[in-house]
Amino acid sequence: MNPKVDDYFTKVKRWHNELVKLRQICNDCGLTEEFKWRNPCYTFQNKNILFIGELKDSCVLSFIKGSLLNDSNKVLIQQTINSQAVRIVRFTSVNELIDLESILKAYIFEAIEIEKAGLKVDYKKDAEILFPKAILDFLSTDKELKNAIETLTPGRKRGYNIFFSAAKQPNSQVNRILKYRKHILEGKGMNDCICGLSKKMPNCDGSHKFLSITTHL
Repeated sequence: MNPKVDDYFTKVKRWHNELVKLRQICNDCGLTEEFKWRNPCYTFQNKNILFIGELKDSCVLSFIKGSLLNDSNKVLIQQTINSQAVRIVRFTSVNELIDLESILKAYIFEAIEIEKAGLKVDYKKDAEILFPKAILDFLSTDKELKNAIETLTPGRKRGYNIFFSAAKQPNSQVNRILKYRKHILEGKGMNDCICGLSKKMPNCDGSHKFLSITTHL
């Protein structure tokens, strides 16, 4: 048990009981419990095996190298249309978890064996990045933004697409690209600095948050 994960569970409201059950399943499999990227993460010999977390409509168990799992029970879902490695299982009730507990544990043990064997996901660097229809429709009306996003590096473009695709509703997807319009027009990634104040260039360290404070001192 990890104190940071304990703190996560004192604050989480959506899918609390389901996430507690997922935590129990993961810990039963002998993984090390850590807290990374704002979610409980379960590792084996310092290698990330899976995450658990909440979404609006479900909670999820995310296998980092899920594409390498056999998935004989057909329970894994591709995280996004561009996801080459991660595979997830969605839940909306504790009963679903109880019914699948033995299967999930078998998958977790398989994931551990994959890590022991040192197996790697064969990433296709030139794989086509398919943006959601709402994003494509919006870009057809904003040529400047369309041209800018086409010139982004593959990594930056992929990062944006994962973020856009994670939103369920078309309007939410469009709102996300509008939020990062300035970043894209400047050729920046989601986490790149655009104010020039960061001490961790090109990444943003949050220095821009202090602009409004210092201007009022």
